[in-house]
Amino acid sequence: MTKTRVAILGATGYTASELIHLFARHPYAEITALTTRSEDRPHVADVHPSVRGLLDLYLEPLTDDELAARADCVFCCLPHKASADRVPGLLDRGMKVIDLSADYRLDDAQTFTEWYGETHPDPDRLGKTPYGLPELFRDKIVGANLVANPGCYPTSSILPLTPLLLNGYIKPEDIIIDSKSGTSGAGKSLKPGNMYCTVNENFQAYGVGTHRHRPEIEQVIARKTGTLPSVIFTPHLVAMDRGIFTTTYSLPAKAADEKELIACLRDFYKNEQFVRVMDALPCVKAVAHTNFCDMTVRVVRNRVMTLSCIDNLVKGASGAALQNFNILYGYPENTALI
Repeated sequence: MTKTRVAILGATGYTASELIHLFARHPYAEITALTTRSEDRPHVADVHPSVRGLLDLYLEPLTDDELAARADCVFCCLPHKASADRVPGLLDRGMKVIDLSADYRLDDAQTFTEWYGETHPDPDRLGKTPYGLPELFRDKIVGANLVANPGCYPTSSILPLTPLLLNGYIKPEDIIIDSKSGTSGAGKSLKPGNMYCTVNENFQAYGVGTHRHRPEIEQVIARKTGTLPSVIFTPHLVAMDRGIFTTTYSLPAKAADEKELIACLRDFYKNEQFVRVMDALPCVKAVAHTNFCDMTVRVVRNRVMTLSCIDNLVKGASGAALQNFNILYGYPENTALI
């Protein structure tokens, strides 16, 4: 059978490496192009040593026309704004695009400018692009040409909160989200805060009150529930390679015990193979290198707490992107993910 041809833009980062590993076991697709802005054309194994022997390609500065000749679907692993600069040209040439940047996640250009400090290059698609969280928006993803892949922190927050909001168990006001991420969540760019001597044996908050994932969490929940929640979101950097642990604190809207709340989540996600609702507390190691989101609920001192874990590079990025790819092309949704 003819395989779907895949290109990865900005193929030097962690998400690209993860995509290569995932597609290496995909029976219906193959990676046919990798791009970089560098003129050196490095071999993929020199950029990502862990994929040596899995793929024999060079990273090249390819034009939209060159990509159209090689690929059916493009994964954009570019920084914000750089992605939206390329997406219109890719779509015009008939390719489907899964964008792993934040460029198409928000509802409007004003919010994008407020939080990203840039004028959006493609504002007409904001609020119209499906948000690539299949467990909540699968019907919007089917048949799309462009999908906005979710942020990692938002995935770990939105999945447990949405069913409780939809079923009236918690109030949309005064939701506190406390998240911890491994260092790969910050990408490969060399920054003082990501250096070994800073991260090792350390644990610190960052982006307090200013992190860009807050409006994404609020707007996406509002798309599903019809009500814009009020969120305080605080991320933390943990000295581990990968993983996210998110704890949320909400005010109850009606009386319910833990068993009823867990049953609500379990019923909501009963047909979702990548969401595992449990009675026990989740942990990061149990989801490492998988596309699962593990979650549970606790009630403590008049607060409803959700606790959830994902792998930030898989369910929080490349795994979700592959899940969206499978939906776009009608392949079994768990292909190369289980």
